[in-house]
Amino acid sequence: MEIRKLEGIIEAILFTMGGAVELSRIAKAVEEPEERIKEAVTSMQKRYEEEDRGISIIELEDSCQMCTKPEAYEYLIRIAKQPKKQVLSDVLLETLSIIAYKQPVTKIEIEKIRGVKSDHAVNKLVEYNLVCEVGRLDAPGRPLLFGTTEEFLRRFSVQKLEDLPGIDPDQMEQFKEEAEDEAEIKLHV
Repeated sequence: MEIRKLEGIIEAILFTMGGAVELSRIAKAVEEPEERIKEAVTSMQKRYEEEDRGISIIELEDSCQMCTKPEAYEYLIRIAKQPKKQVLSDVLLETLSIIAYKQPVTKIEIEKIRGVKSDHAVNKLVEYNLVCEVGRLDAPGRPLLFGTTEEFLRRFSVQKLEDLPGIDPDQMEQFKEEAEDEAEIKLHV
């Protein structure tokens, strides 16, 4: 087998396996003598160093492993600290919709509409900076009021809340009837 092709296969094996791989296992997989595998690894180590690559191949007893060069750690830490994009589940979208259209709204009002506890959903939306506390209701217990944030507007490409799509009155009536039918069924169960 041509040396460049062998090196490419070894590189793929080391990259995919992630951990240390015995030279004997690589030799068996590519059907080449172990000495030839050792030569190819040494050649790859030199080339990675000469080309100032971000990775290197280290040797551990009779094994080798692909690793990140220590001088790249700082950048890996920076990228790892970047926040991950949040995925909005159906529950979060439903809760967010209620808040967007009914704001300012309390958790109790959200739960009344959804029919289930909404603490987790509201807390996640606050964590994602899509919802925030906007005050307190002037009622016993002074419950918190929630509304959407500027981040909500940015994420959903809406300039102002008035630009949110409206609900068709006929469809709203249908939803109301379905909810009443569902409530009626629950009462008889």
